[in-house]
Amino acid sequence: MELFVFVCASIMILVGAIGVVVRKHPVHAALSLVLTLFGIAVLFVAQEAEFLAAVQVIVYAGAIVVLFLFVIMLLGVDRVEELRTEPIAGQRWIAAFVGVAMLGLLVAAIVTGAEAVIGRGDGIASNIAGDNSDANVAQLANSVFSDYVLAFELTSILLVIAVVGTVLLARKRKGQRVVAP
Repeated sequence: MELFVFVCASIMILVGAIGVVVRKHPVHAALSLVLTLFGIAVLFVAQEAEFLAAVQVIVYAGAIVVLFLFVIMLLGVDRVEELRTEPIAGQRWIAAFVGVAMLGLLVAAIVTGAEAVIGRGDGIASNIAGDNSDANVAQLANSVFSDYVLAFELTSILLVIAVVGTVLLARKRKGQRVVAP
């Protein structure tokens, strides 16, 4: 049964990821991203990480994808654009170079960190937690809301600024006509 769930979730993830890249319509690509994120949540449940699965569905499949959809619809990027014109000369070569460099960094990280993946640690639970099954969640909450509260709040402010900026960019100015595609 575990193998069946893994194969089904993997197919969901792969089909969704391919759909994100292949789909021409941005809304359809965002919906393919939802499929990918739900597949990852199923894998979390299969690994008995229900908290992470819930966070995956609520935060990523819910809030972040809805934010993507708002940006897509407010900016009107669902219209077809001419892809042959390059605003920056040589941007395709620069993008290819950056992509190869990132792939090289990924391979280097995998090669140098292979021994860290093989060993399995105890997580963030300590000896003080004992048999408490919620020790990891409690320690994670304590860490996020005490040690990293500034980073957490700055991230929320950044997301609000992104939404406000999107609304301002999409707003029609006085005297500007809307041209239908």
